[in-house]
Amino acid sequence: MKIAALTMVYRDYWALSRWYAQHTRELGAENLFVVSHGVDPKIAEICPEARIFTVLRDDLAHFDRVRGRMLDVYVTDLLQDYDWVLRTDVDEILCYDPALHDGLKDVIAKSETPVVWALGFDVVEMADAKPIDEGPALGQRRDAVFSGHYSKAVATRVSVPFRLHGVDVGTENLQEFPFHMPRGFYLAHLKFANAQALAEANAVRRAVANAEGRGLPGAAWQDPEAETQKVYDEMAVMRLKPWARAEEKAWRKLGQSPARMDRFGVVRARKYRPDFRTQLPEGFKDQG
Repeated sequence: MKIAALTMVYRDYWALSRWYAQHTRELGAENLFVVSHGVDPKIAEICPEARIFTVLRDDLAHFDRVRGRMLDVYVTDLLQDYDWVLRTDVDEILCYDPALHDGLKDVIAKSETPVVWALGFDVVEMADAKPIDEGPALGQRRDAVFSGHYSKAVATRVSVPFRLHGVDVGTENLQEFPFHMPRGFYLAHLKFANAQALAEANAVRRAVANAEGRGLPGAAWQDPEAETQKVYDEMAVMRLKPWARAEEKAWRKLGQSPARMDRFGVVRARKYRPDFRTQLPEGFKDQG
């Protein structure tokens, strides 16, 4: 079974380094594909063995929609040579519970549905954390909060558009399309895991959202520092729940019954944001 991993990046160098390291270990660097949104020689320095495609960055209108459709095309092309394509944002890594799976290939090999979802969580740098060092992120940042927003469709073996963190299957297939979120398969969202890298990325987000053009990202990118502080403040007062209990509750909420959106013909995970945080088990320390 051949599995490719695909992402798109613009200057988010630390996140890219973690995406590359995690998926190289799991899939081999020769199966990684990075779309560079603009000419940037540093991408090849960070991902020396990945295959890099460069696309123009001269028009940011309808930013998310255009990027999404572009990546849909890449996925379709990759499926000519691969059995599965894993698709995430650059600050998202796919990881797994080593007590349940032997690796990402093992998770995907067990999946018989056309598309696979992952249970998502934000990984957050707490106020008393040391600056992050080189090496696996989940060995240095253990505080996390589960999220329906980041419980996304992340792997496909069919050409299907990714929309609204799910997949666009059309209204005629909406009720029958299978939903599969394997237990012990996760999307770790690293946006808030490295405060220094986040400050640099937020400057880029602000510039994009406040550029000229229609269909640009909204308030979260127009004032990214406010969103960042809100997340840090929320995490600081959340009660801590043990991983086993927190994970079970999140999976029961998100892993069994999806939202089927009649208006868009999209299957996606339900909305969920708990009022508690958790800490990743020791078994995750070599991932990310």
